[in-house]
Amino acid sequence: MRLLRAARGRGRGQGAGPGAGPGPRAGPAALSQALRLERSRRSGSALVFPLQGLARCLLPGAEAAALGLFQPGLAALRSAERLFAAGPGHAVGYLSSAVRMEHAPPPALPEVCFIGRSNVGKSSLIRALFALSPAVEVRVSKTPGHTKKMNFFKVGKYFTLVDMPGYGYQAPEDFVEMVEAYLQKRQNLKRTFLLVDGVVGLQKTDHIAVEMLEEFGIPYVMVLTKIDRASKGLLLKNVLGIQEFVKEKTQGCFPQLFLVSSVEFSGIHLLRCFIAHVTGNLPTVEDS
Repeated sequence: MRLLRAARGRGRGQGAGPGAGPGPRAGPAALSQALRLERSRRSGSALVFPLQGLARCLLPGAEAAALGLFQPGLAALRSAERLFAAGPGHAVGYLSSAVRMEHAPPPALPEVCFIGRSNVGKSSLIRALFALSPAVEVRVSKTPGHTKKMNFFKVGKYFTLVDMPGYGYQAPEDFVEMVEAYLQKRQNLKRTFLLVDGVVGLQKTDHIAVEMLEEFGIPYVMVLTKIDRASKGLLLKNVLGIQEFVKEKTQGCFPQLFLVSSVEFSGIHLLRCFIAHVTGNLPTVEDS
């Protein structure tokens, strides 16, 4: 498959995995912090709902329905936040790593996986998601292609999250076999999160990943990372372009994009809520 060539293409990457300290975690990791910061900045709901800030930049009459399909209320956001915060009787942390499906932990819980091009910010995003549980160790490396295995993280008795190796520079030799086997055989997989760099938009290797997910009939959602590095104009251009691509060229992709900044924690609270929702741990999402 062409993804094999893409996996070994040029790029620079970050990796996630066990064995490293959590490192600095600045920013409003908790929802209450984010809401206070929004009020002080008078930034509306752009920190929790980044797409809403972009929607206000659209011309009158422009199609904006897909920008707000998933807009949970504060109660749902708080419920999801509690899932990601470790506490007595609720362990959140690294579970195991595997290079083959036979080494993967039993598929006992609903599961989501994160996949993306090297240097897309996957490790930083996963670390931000788990920022309320600082004991969770997620390695963020400056070395391209650091992640060589599938790393599994367990969120209590509720779900597991899988960090997949990135495609791009120094991807594992058996990258395609590893990823294809996982996507096709993991029966408890509820959603795949395909990470796209919010500054450069969809790249050729991302299109190949989309083709693979579409071919396998895997439900997935696109997450735009590093939005703090893009100007509002550039970000809006990339969002509208990708929304059009999703509408015209995909069948298994959730119509709404998720925008995140692992530095500023923009969109992190909403993404936690969506993960809780697709894993069945937030069955009712109200716009309250």
